[in-house]
Amino acid sequence: MSGFVCVDRGKALPLGATWMEGGINFAIFSEHATQVWLAMFRPGAREPFHELALSGDIHRTGNIWHVWIDGLPEDVEYAWRMDRKPNDQPEVYRYDPSIYLLDPYATVLVGGETWGSLSERRCALARGHFNWGGHKPLNVPLAESIIYELHVRGFTRHASSGVAAPGTYLGLTEKIPYLKDLGVTAVELLPVYEFEEADTNRSNPMLGNQLLNLWGYQPIGFFAPNAAFAHGREAGSAVHEFKQMVRAFHEAEIEVILDVVFNHTAEGDERGLTRSFRGIDNPVYYLLGEQGRYLNFTGCGNTLNCNHPVVRKLITDCLRYWVMEMHVDGFRFDLASVLGRGRDGEPLASPPLLERLAYDPVLAGTKLIAEAWDAAGLYQVGSFPSWGRWAEWNGKYRDDLRKFVKSDNGMVPRLAQRIQGSPDLYAVSERQSQHSINFITCHDGFTMADLVSYDEKHNEANGEANQDGANDNYSWNCGVEGETSAGEVLSLRRRQIRNFLTLLMMSGGVPMLLAGDEMARTQGGNNNAYCQDNDTSWVNWQLAKENADLVEYVRRLAAFRRGHDAFAHINWGLEAGAEHTEVIFHGIVPFQPDWGENSHALAAELKWRAERIYVIANSYWEKLRFELPGDGSWVPVFDTGRAEQISGNFVELGARSVLVLESRA
Repeated sequence: MSGFVCVDRGKALPLGATWMEGGINFAIFSEHATQVWLAMFRPGAREPFHELALSGDIHRTGNIWHVWIDGLPEDVEYAWRMDRKPNDQPEVYRYDPSIYLLDPYATVLVGGETWGSLSERRCALARGHFNWGGHKPLNVPLAESIIYELHVRGFTRHASSGVAAPGTYLGLTEKIPYLKDLGVTAVELLPVYEFEEADTNRSNPMLGNQLLNLWGYQPIGFFAPNAAFAHGREAGSAVHEFKQMVRAFHEAEIEVILDVVFNHTAEGDERGLTRSFRGIDNPVYYLLGEQGRYLNFTGCGNTLNCNHPVVRKLITDCLRYWVMEMHVDGFRFDLASVLGRGRDGEPLASPPLLERLAYDPVLAGTKLIAEAWDAAGLYQVGSFPSWGRWAEWNGKYRDDLRKFVKSDNGMVPRLAQRIQGSPDLYAVSERQSQHSINFITCHDGFTMADLVSYDEKHNEANGEANQDGANDNYSWNCGVEGETSAGEVLSLRRRQIRNFLTLLMMSGGVPMLLAGDEMARTQGGNNNAYCQDNDTSWVNWQLAKENADLVEYVRRLAAFRRGHDAFAHINWGLEAGAEHTEVIFHGIVPFQPDWGENSHALAAELKWRAERIYVIANSYWEKLRFELPGDGSWVPVFDTGRAEQISGNFVELGARSVLVLESRA
């Protein structure tokens, strides 16, 4: 072992590669391997300059293999190889000693710096100290949050972004003034860990170009920030630049929430590439059926065995790392219902992982947001195991608001529930309105501009014959499918967008905006643009100029919401006498809401201390005359349909429009 000396058997913890006592301690879990090798590489080399065979008698404590090595260069890269002998169940124990395996705890992966190339990655160690400058968490109360969902690459990759480092963490920091001015309190970033974007053999049937997995829901390493999102090419640049980005957001008083995917990995089913978990301990990390068949509750080929103690520890350690080392403020969990499935795949009443995260002391100040469903039909919106802690993406809010605004029958009672923070969903689980993350659109589905422009999805460019993506979008094209020059149609579409945005910002719960909706970004009717790394998905910043009035409208909505405490105090089930926002419903006549099947209008009055806000929503296709309560001096604040005050406390509200008034008595 020329150039370095192995001087100690090492320690079992911490897992991963750690600078320790002048050397590096390597530790990795594997219960079922009988032979383990540590391979060490010089930067960029395909073959190792040395491999160390670990002895089960010396370098193993329990089910953890470990070794401490002195004299390694700081820029050393490494990987593992494993085998099992004898192996009488190769379909279960999928060991292949010819494959170099990634360390699940690696905080730096190299080899994926060039976006779009299917490359072999190696593990490395983060180097250097980062000066946080006295930084501390913002801890913005969830009830006071306004979330903005974006994709790091897609947000600044377009030539119109005008940033110095497009498509990167540093490029995103250049847009912080825009986001600050818009009024959001948090950005929710689509996956930023290492994922495989090039693991696809499909191409655009119209253009012939290869399709990439832009969104990032193909995880390779949960601890390592994506190297292709860094401007620098050196090992560890992603770690440093990610921290720079978080610090810059926090200096602007904007929190950073990560979209995390602990339900599956990029290894897929038995046909996929072995990169890490499968070759380390397949039956521990994945849910398996008969003959080692991968159980697929995710639609991605495999399902992580989330409630196995080892996997629970991996996920908990990972989240703690992103909070303690990277200073993020919260997490949105993709297909979170998978995290509640047991080792046989059945849903658990009290999933150990979800309970552990709910009570974890390190995560106590962070936001935990569940996408409370999975790809196998488990839908838990309102019933996700929560311990009063977990918030949820409220998919029922999305669907009910879409149906109401496009004038479906029977939606007024549902609108009332959604405006008051969905007590029908969350009161039963002892949660409050802030546990409802309200959204009309997100990365998955139509943009808001497309929601009012298309009746059907148009996903032909995805190469799946338009069979992918949701079929039930509850959208309405306002009379013409897609692009049009008809002024009346365009005017109605713009009004419908404002209706959606206004109701979203006036509802109890936490509003979430999709990046670009405030500037009417379109994807041409594609409602599953996960593989469109092009103008379809990239934010065209020219739209912010062309639709500056809409951007300003969203800025005003956000400022109004942040300037009124009534929205943060819409709660229920409190102790008798506890102060909270009172929500009173009205119809065209005060205190007489029409809950009928054919009703298309509702007014909601929010009363908190001296604040009184009156929201009138008319999804009827004709104008309606509303009487306002006579005990207030009502002043219009937002008006999507040019309402007219015809006399005294009466207003005439145009067809398909929303009016917000404030009492300044």
